[in-house]
Amino acid sequence: MRSRLSQQLLPEVQRRTLDELTADLDLTAGDADSKRSAFWTMLVVSAVIAAAGVMSDSTATVIGAMIIAPLSTPIMGIALGVVLRDSRLTGRAVRFVVLGAGLVVLLGVLFTFIAPGEVNLFTNPQITGRTSPGLLDLVAAVATGVAGAVALTRRDVAAVLPGVAIAISLVPPLVVVGVCLGQGSIILATGALVLFLSNFVALVLVGMLVFTAAGYAAEGSVTKALSQRRAYLAIGTLLVLVLVPLVANTVLAYFVAIWSDRVQVTAEEWISAAPGSRVDGVDLVSGTFYVQVRSPGDLPDLDDLMSDLRGQVPDGLTVVVTTLRGEDLDAAVVGAAVGD
Repeated sequence: MRSRLSQQLLPEVQRRTLDELTADLDLTAGDADSKRSAFWTMLVVSAVIAAAGVMSDSTATVIGAMIIAPLSTPIMGIALGVVLRDSRLTGRAVRFVVLGAGLVVLLGVLFTFIAPGEVNLFTNPQITGRTSPGLLDLVAAVATGVAGAVALTRRDVAAVLPGVAIAISLVPPLVVVGVCLGQGSIILATGALVLFLSNFVALVLVGMLVFTAAGYAAEGSVTKALSQRRAYLAIGTLLVLVLVPLVANTVLAYFVAIWSDRVQVTAEEWISAAPGSRVDGVDLVSGTFYVQVRSPGDLPDLDDLMSDLRGQVPDGLTVVVTTLRGEDLDAAVVGAAVGD
């Protein structure tokens, strides 16, 4: 018997049957050959589109790849399999996810070799935005997972699925993993992989909750039952492993924001000695603060800025002041003695 809350969220008149849901999420049910063909075809196409969008820094192209990416289907299949305690459905869905994710990463690596030119991993927003995920990314993934799971269980809100596909980031982070690996950056590749895993865990957990609330668990009847304790342990362990870097990145982003503000304020005070000059922005890239300034004449002594920054930001960080003309002044390390 479903609770009143679950009946409000999932009215019986709009609730899809278990057979209907299974037909959508089990890629081996019904016309399996056609389902598998469609899955792999659309996955390859979406990966190619995502790779092109990432390397050309085209947000619209990346969004197009998100819309057609089919990877959320087997992920939700995992959630349904755990709820039904169906080890066969769960196992098949896991294989599709693992093989599909591996294929997308491989295509990302290949694109780094066949695409003309080289992508700057530290300035391309499509890459930098997916290599340092935080807790807000997990929150967004959970909310998106709720919308996706509800849309799958209700007949009247299926139209929101394209929006869910855009909101949840699955294929683009995997492409970024491949691009970063292709350029030898294991750390950035790990960051993008954490983003994918956090979205994966969020979809599975939320899917399990929604499918259970919809009453599908009571309808399951399998000959080879899955150990839910082991399934929950595996998902819980993965969640903890994902939370650690997410929390670390969130804390680091907090301190980076504080340090950037301090550099901004200090640089503005420093540049005020040059009439008509101003600071256009401060960016932190790989341990270096880049201070963009606009000035009609000569700038104040850089050593004065370094002296003012001591104690404001951690020692050892490099500050580079760039003028409007694109001229880089000599870099200096915060905390180093003036004149060294």
